[in-house]
Amino acid sequence: MNSTKEKNLEKLIQVKDFKLNSLLEITNAINTNQDVGHLLMIYEFILKEQLGFDKYILFNKQDEWNCLVKNGIKGKVKDINVNNDLLRFKDITVIQSSYSTVLNEFDIIVPVFHKETPLAYLLISNLESSFRSNKNINDISFIQTLTNIIVVAIENKRMAKASIKQERLKKELEVAKEMQKLLFPDNLPSNNRMDISAKYKTRHEVGGDYYDFIPLGDDEYIICMADVSGKGISAALLMANFQATIRTIFEYQRFDMNFLINELNRKVMKSAKGEKFITFFIAHYNANNRILNYVNAGHNHPFITNKKKVEMLNEGCIGLGMMDELPFLNEGKVLLEPNTTLVLYTDGIVELEDLNGNQFGLDNLVKLVHSYSPLQMEDLNNLIFSKIDEWRGPLKLVDDTAILSCRFF
Repeated sequence: MNSTKEKNLEKLIQVKDFKLNSLLEITNAINTNQDVGHLLMIYEFILKEQLGFDKYILFNKQDEWNCLVKNGIKGKVKDINVNNDLLRFKDITVIQSSYSTVLNEFDIIVPVFHKETPLAYLLISNLESSFRSNKNINDISFIQTLTNIIVVAIENKRMAKASIKQERLKKELEVAKEMQKLLFPDNLPSNNRMDISAKYKTRHEVGGDYYDFIPLGDDEYIICMADVSGKGISAALLMANFQATIRTIFEYQRFDMNFLINELNRKVMKSAKGEKFITFFIAHYNANNRILNYVNAGHNHPFITNKKKVEMLNEGCIGLGMMDELPFLNEGKVLLEPNTTLVLYTDGIVELEDLNGNQFGLDNLVKLVHSYSPLQMEDLNNLIFSKIDEWRGPLKLVDDTAILSCRFF
């Protein structure tokens, strides 16, 4: 009798030692920051070699449910749909014949939850033969605890990796944001020749819109606006490269519009490799003869307005980077009478929708500019943004939004 008690006590001690050693081995691997593969190797060794399970599947929830480890399974993993077959199980459950066919090959379901959220499901087969292994361990709750530790450790590693990635992305966004500040001119003139002001709101931290004002000596100026397809860092970097190319060309050589546009098209094609394109408007203004030469490369039509008329500036070509060679290129020319207002804008203004899906539209923009033409350009731009904010109401901006207004005295 005493011999039987001693044997049972000895088995109990062995079981306790096994559990403790298994947990110590796992926690030591976690504390020494072993990779996921090493953690799973220890876990499978415990299941297969020490507990004697030769058939099991562990499903783990990350973005979707995936098979994390398996053994003794051939072609059955895809047949098990965790959402349909397993989510209803909240506790350790012995599989009954009434359950779905795909589960009948297993003996028990071991769920792992964090609060009310399922993290993993372990399916085990050959339960009885495993319990008769040399360790004689029949405490499934221990397996549940072990699985919980492994799954949580893997989830923590995934979250840490995501955090590092998020921090890296944040730094990249900060760099892109600082770079984008360099895209825009520091000072826009307001003098007896002209009054120029611009306003810009990005949908995200960095945007793909760009405007510029480049003096060429004392009497000639370049005015331009562009919008790149797509958003985010790649769009901002493409636009930064585009702006640098423009300024380099005008700093060292003064080419005509035809050469400039074709050169920019080649640069955009080379940089974007056909994955993005840029709509672009550029104007060259001579303050002595009041002539404005321009090219509109697929951009929303800028317009000039005074008390007499409104004129759209639509001469040009297709967007830059759409084709290797531009199929056509026309240069526009207008004479600006005194007190003429030129307005450049991106599609974020005219395509902005209200709660009923109605776009703000070019007509509303033209009416605003024409009605409030006596205002200074900064006040006019603030008024326009106020009106489009009223138009969209509680809706968020769906695109970057930019406007550049110029009055020529």
